Amino acid sequence: MLGYVARNMREGTVETAQWNEVDERVGADAVLLDTRTPGEVADGAIPGALNIPVDELRDRMDELPDGRVLAYCAVGVRGYLASRILVQAGREAVNLDGGYTTWKAATQG
Repeated sequence: MLGYVARNMREGTVETAQWNEVDERVGADAVLLDTRTPGEVADGAIPGALNIPVDELRDRMDELPDGRVLAYCAVGVRGYLASRILVQAGREAVNLDGGYTTWKAATQG
């Protein structure tokens, strides 16, 4: 999986964001998408995120508002998959490197 991610980043197929870019990338024209399971979300999430588990994303894309999507999961793999699914469906999507785990460690110590 890491090889796919690296190749897609090198080729510009996938765009990533860092934990400190969340606020600037999510605004009036973007949505924060949590691709983890509801059980994981119950233990904490980035405020304002919409939860659609990656396994349900293809069937629930109509729930996403228009605009750019910043996808995340626990550490980045499901967020990466979600961003690829969204881009292939014609959406503009970015994956949060390190996911919720990195964001939480950086913002909540």
